[in-house]
Amino acid sequence: MTLLSRVFGLIRDIVVANLFGASAGADAFFIAFKIPNFFRRLFAEGAFSQAFIPVLSEYRKTKTESEVRRLANSVAGVLGGILFVITLLAMLGAQWLTALFAPGFLEDAEKYALATDMLRITFPYLFLISMTAFAGSILNSYGYFAIPAFTPVLLNLVLISAALWLTPLFAQPIIGLAWGVFIAGAVQLFFQFPFLLKMGLMPRPQLDYRHEGVRRIFKLMVPALFGVSVSQINLLIDTILASFLQTGSVSWLYYSDRLAELPLGIFGIAIATVILPTLSRKHASKSDQAFSDTIDWALRIVLLMGVPAALALILLAEPLVTTLFYYGELTQHDVLMSAMSLRAYALGLLAFMLIKILAPGYFSRQDMKTPVKVGIWAMCANMVLNFILIWPLQHTGLALATAISSWMNALWLLRGLVKSNVYRKSAGWALFFFRIVLANVVMMSILYWLQTPIALWFEMDALARCYSLGILVAVGVSVYFAVLLMSGLNLKRMFSGSVET
Repeated sequence: MTLLSRVFGLIRDIVVANLFGASAGADAFFIAFKIPNFFRRLFAEGAFSQAFIPVLSEYRKTKTESEVRRLANSVAGVLGGILFVITLLAMLGAQWLTALFAPGFLEDAEKYALATDMLRITFPYLFLISMTAFAGSILNSYGYFAIPAFTPVLLNLVLISAALWLTPLFAQPIIGLAWGVFIAGAVQLFFQFPFLLKMGLMPRPQLDYRHEGVRRIFKLMVPALFGVSVSQINLLIDTILASFLQTGSVSWLYYSDRLAELPLGIFGIAIATVILPTLSRKHASKSDQAFSDTIDWALRIVLLMGVPAALALILLAEPLVTTLFYYGELTQHDVLMSAMSLRAYALGLLAFMLIKILAPGYFSRQDMKTPVKVGIWAMCANMVLNFILIWPLQHTGLALATAISSWMNALWLLRGLVKSNVYRKSAGWALFFFRIVLANVVMMSILYWLQTPIALWFEMDALARCYSLGILVAVGVSVYFAVLLMSGLNLKRMFSGSVET
């Protein structure tokens, strides 16, 4: 379901790139969309889910069913009330939010006004999608992963529809996309309701601020705002600084980030979604070895899928951007600029994935302080690197700074789990690592040999590009897994959750 969601997200970005390219209007929309998305990842996915799921798992283990329902009802009421107030204030102060998150737009009055107008339309998405994430957290806690994972498909379908049929109705077509964001938030929330009702899990909101579970969740949320969302804060800092660069910089970073997000979402976020409730249950039942084994399995899966994905993004950056986005308003210059930042983001892809599975190792034990300390250090490093690299490398320097600071974050998180004896690596890591290196070396050698100059990609039509890229991807995937199998790696056992490889 996560794969399906990411594929439709890619189609959405292809449509947007085709219609609006890397224009001033596209830059303004991406800012108006990124701001509520940033707060969504802080409040919903970033902090709330990481605090709510461990507490809900503990309640299910130690409390009665009626107490679990009361917790869900109270959280729904309090969270909904807080989000409603935040949304209202943000809409009233949209001009200041735009100035804060894209200060470079102040030099272009038309772009600044357009971004502000669209932000007033898109910001209610925060309320809608955060309540959707709350509903999805309940379903995940009860072992129902497919529905929450499928829900983002609806966002992409609505935005594709808005881009094709709603934008022509406006004097400023890009505003139709902003309305698409608002509509998509409502569609995603209402889609969850029938499934919650069918399973008898539909919350009835209650404003019970004094509920013990609610107080614990919101106490845990405060440090989690930093702990799990540092990568997003770093990406947002990139956007703020990019607003001072030449027109198109925000869009180039957006398109390259979206391509890097594809493997991150399919593998990193999907695995993190599954292991958080699993780790929370194992911690509640005092299963220390099983807790460590779960982290060990997740690390192996991330290396297995993340390393070839990152290397492929680096080697095939131009063909990927050309095949997916070089249509309509996007220029050859835009392709080359997006490919540069894509390579920089790809250098940090594995680190992004590792953070997604290492942070739950702390949150599932309700340890929020350690990820906060790590996150603050990583964020400070990112800021320093941004100012060092932005001058010689422009927008690519921003992406590279994010990648480097993400590696610092991931390695510090791993060191903490090892040092506290929470994670103990299982046997067989040396042989597993050798197989991964061998398979990637063979795959990259063959892909490099099959590469053609970028000028030929620009001359191809859409069908020829898709065919050529499909051949490269198919050959790369086939060679990679063939080498792994020939080296003796038991893929079936790995994907079934066994650490014996």
